[in-house]
Amino acid sequence: MMQREITRQTILDTDLYCLTAEKFSRGRGNLEVVRAMLDAGVKLVQYREKEKKSGVMLEECLEIRRMTREAGAAFIVNDHIDLALMVGADGVHIGQEDFPVSAVRKLVGEDMAIGLSTHAPQEALAAVQSGADYIGVGPIFRTFTKEDVVDPVGFEYLEYVAGNLDVPFVAIGGIKEHNVADVVRRGARCVAMVTEIVEAEDIGAKITVLRQQMQSAKE
Repeated sequence: MMQREITRQTILDTDLYCLTAEKFSRGRGNLEVVRAMLDAGVKLVQYREKEKKSGVMLEECLEIRRMTREAGAAFIVNDHIDLALMVGADGVHIGQEDFPVSAVRKLVGEDMAIGLSTHAPQEALAAVQSGADYIGVGPIFRTFTKEDVVDPVGFEYLEYVAGNLDVPFVAIGGIKEHNVADVVRRGARCVAMVTEIVEAEDIGAKITVLRQQMQSAKE
């Protein structure tokens, strides 16, 4: 089977952007959860862990890198630029208070994608000017998976990005089965979810339902 080509330009060419969150994963480890995601056809996984020791994160990311490469899926590391480089990730995702995109580009080179979280139009415009390959748009709804999260931006900001900027973006923050169709109707082609997927008893079944909801919103 022909493998999907993953580049800075194509990394967000998918419907679901799945993130790890082991403390919400019903006692399952990240490797088990990522395996279930990949088996369900997910083509983009971000490793986001805030509290693990560096050696443990490296060990997990090396295995996830192997798994994603085998599945033809993209692999992004959150925040940890050094970790992304060590495991040969396809991308690194940073926040507004992290190193600027220009500095990260000097470290990761021209092949690795850089994603930047944004919460307002001026941040989105600055991200485009800085050379970010894609932006995160959110949080759309209130979310409790991050301790330093900003207030929800709602649909207004999502619709602004969808209607005014020519940059790949992923909608994120509090998106669930019951509201994902609304997010898609307002312009999101790629949607990020954390607890809705990792907390599911049957991750594969949950992903199937989410995709059905997203597809119905496009019809």
